[in-house]
Amino acid sequence: MIEKWDITIPELTGDEVRSAYICLPEAYTHDINRRFPVLYMFDGHNLFFDSHATYGKSWGLKEYMEYTHTPLIIVGIECNHSPDNGRLSEYSPFSFDDPHLGHVTGRGQETMDWFTQELKPLIDRRYPTKPGRAHTFIAGSSMGGLMSLYAVLCYNQVFSRAAALSPSLWVAPKKLTQLIDEADIRPGTVVYMDYGAKEMRSRRHMRRAFATVGGRLIERRVLLTSRIVPRGEHTEASWSRQIPFFINTLLYEQP
Repeated sequence: MIEKWDITIPELTGDEVRSAYICLPEAYTHDINRRFPVLYMFDGHNLFFDSHATYGKSWGLKEYMEYTHTPLIIVGIECNHSPDNGRLSEYSPFSFDDPHLGHVTGRGQETMDWFTQELKPLIDRRYPTKPGRAHTFIAGSSMGGLMSLYAVLCYNQVFSRAAALSPSLWVAPKKLTQLIDEADIRPGTVVYMDYGAKEMRSRRHMRRAFATVGGRLIERRVLLTSRIVPRGEHTEASWSRQIPFFINTLLYEQP
């Protein structure tokens, strides 16, 4: 079951309305005493309905959750669609300059402050969640994948597990590795990270960046699941096929 709200994020886009999608597990409707872990996700408009997705193809998460009866609440927040790099700005922890994009002011911290200080308390009040860190996860793809890494590193007191699909490691790679080295990471932190084999061939230095980030995470004793996806591409269709892998990682050996 999907519930859809209209929300605003005043700190980022003032009174502009965007959508929040809440995917509730089957057990929510018939087991009133049961509580559920929560997965927060970026680009929520791309997760459930083809008609809402930017390029006409969603991840199909609703069908997966219904077919597998997965006991998990998923909260997806629509991105900023502003043509002046709105999504890039909200989904970047770092400011950076790009020859094609120009200057991008990183507002990732403001985004995550809203997720943790406004959105999460609201979800915990409205739904039967397991609100503790052990049962709170975050995931995304591309810039959302980068933000998932940032969130589990810098908001590790909130998120115990993260999934980063095709993360945009090209954004300020030195700052990211420094962040990994300096982050206060609690024992038992879990990260799933993947990259498509096809997209890796078309992006210079990505293989090295992927290996560097993975290695640094392992050095910090993060429990890392890392995959190069055969024939994987930088598309919603490709990411949808990775759902079983990252969902199973996030829920594996849950306390």
